[in-house]
Amino acid sequence: MLSVLRVHLPSDIPIVGCELSPYVLLRRPDQTVFTDDVPESSPIEGHFLRYKWYRIQSDKKVAICSIHPSEQATLQCLGCVKAKIPIAKSYHCSPKCFSDAWQHHRVLHERAASAVNENGNEEEEIFGRFNNNNNNTNNQSLSTSQSLPTLTNGSTPLYPAAVTQRSGGETWFEVGRAKTYTPTADDIGHVLKFECVVVDAETKSPVGHANTILTSRVIPAPSPSPRRLISVSNADVAGHLDLDGRLSSTGTFTVLSYNILSDSYATSDLYGYCPSWALSWPYRRQNLLREIVGYRADIVCLQEVQSDHFDEFFAPELDKHGYQALYKKKTAEVFNGSVMTIDGCATFFRRDRFSHVKKYEVEFNKAAQSLTDALVPSAQKKTALNRLVKDNVALIVVLEAKFSNHGVDNPGKRQLVCVANTHVNVQQDLKDVKLWQVHTLLKGLEKIAASADIPMLVCGDFNSVPGSAPHALLAIGKVDPMHPDLAVDPLGILRPATKLTHTLPLVSAYSSFARIGGGIGYEQQKRRVDPATNEPLFTNCTRDFIGTLDYIFYSADSLTVESLLELLDEDSLRKDTALPSPEWSSDHIALLAEFRCKPRTRR
Repeated sequence: MLSVLRVHLPSDIPIVGCELSPYVLLRRPDQTVFTDDVPESSPIEGHFLRYKWYRIQSDKKVAICSIHPSEQATLQCLGCVKAKIPIAKSYHCSPKCFSDAWQHHRVLHERAASAVNENGNEEEEIFGRFNNNNNNTNNQSLSTSQSLPTLTNGSTPLYPAAVTQRSGGETWFEVGRAKTYTPTADDIGHVLKFECVVVDAETKSPVGHANTILTSRVIPAPSPSPRRLISVSNADVAGHLDLDGRLSSTGTFTVLSYNILSDSYATSDLYGYCPSWALSWPYRRQNLLREIVGYRADIVCLQEVQSDHFDEFFAPELDKHGYQALYKKKTAEVFNGSVMTIDGCATFFRRDRFSHVKKYEVEFNKAAQSLTDALVPSAQKKTALNRLVKDNVALIVVLEAKFSNHGVDNPGKRQLVCVANTHVNVQQDLKDVKLWQVHTLLKGLEKIAASADIPMLVCGDFNSVPGSAPHALLAIGKVDPMHPDLAVDPLGILRPATKLTHTLPLVSAYSSFARIGGGIGYEQQKRRVDPATNEPLFTNCTRDFIGTLDYIFYSADSLTVESLLELLDEDSLRKDTALPSPEWSSDHIALLAEFRCKPRTRR
């Protein structure tokens, strides 16, 4: 007889908008173990699986922690209560939770204190001291609450008619009968219960006991403020452009570049400041998809896309939104993990805006093999390969635009665009390898440019800060022979420095913010650009590092920048310590630029 061995959720992430899919392990009489679904329409040996989801509503009034919404509050800040700060912000799940949050929580008290002092009230009554387990925290006023008022969702939800009453003061509302369930707004604040039972196909009666699991409390999915496009083409008419529902105008197209943080790298060891539920892939993938789709870019270049996530999630999900997908997985000569979790570069484009012409794959490992065969003595070949072989790749695609350009003298000519998407090696002590990889990519792009009159876009995570040798090569076309990065060259692959050049007229798209005049949103954005490099102050923000590693370069002889996605403010990200966070699901921020093809002159 078919039996259920074990049922569990992959992680405790009952977030609104995030699909929950339990792992159901089954066993047949022959001891075969499998995880396939067994629907009523296709029973096995006369049995099938029946699933039910319930929302549990307790008669006991509880409050939710303001910092960890999936946890029940056990402490309340009396300072907040007395200062009439919104009651929801006063709840905490533990003294440690309150202490850790105090740096930002105290701002609420300081603002309230200012208002109180202006009204002539006594500050001492509001701000006291809290003593818990002999740990004193100055200016904190906290109480342990056994019976806290409930937090409401603002309206009374409409529950299904089928309600099962249980003992212990709990009411179960049936909300789903599939193996998967996506929480709704009505579920916020409640625990969900999943039930799985083997059913006799003939009698429709359960066989044996039901297997059940409980989630933590459903919390609302954070919704970051939308980032807007800021026009940089004409200061007189420039301003904020709403991305919502906005389609690219004729003759322009948008390009997104985004390192989405591979799940295999998103560990609690590296990002312990991010809540576990927000770091889990089931949550992050939905949050990333919502963000990416919201930008409505015509071309999307993603880095750190795991091969299984590309096949099972991004390609099919973005296909629903009209995108065609191309992918290049990293080579696996160094990587020693699962072949399914190795990441790579994925490029998507709107089928109604572009068609695919050609694809080139760059494997830096192959280039390393060719280089060592030609330049390195055989005795040093193994050492050289150990240094150069790092699995990094680039994906180059040539696309043909399905839209026309204004003012083109020869409208009958095909409008092609070449888009390079890459992720350069991350190791900071391998400056020579980073520069060699970038130089290798640019030489390949030069060959494509020589064969066709085609605009170039070079996107990706270059793991190189502004002013570094790789950045100089991209932005200036050469590297100063005295550049300090050239001091690291144990294999002699960077000599002579005069060979470190290219002829592509590349310019960083985001340097346009440094060139614009005054106007709506301009001054704010200019403050988020480094005046010394004309690049964003950061595109990567973790607890231990903040700086710019990501770029969109374009050929300035054939493209102009029309608008740019606004940059984020560091303070707004630091409220959650750093990236990734519940709002932003990568440690990088997305870059997006709108381009217009320049009219060609007849030759």
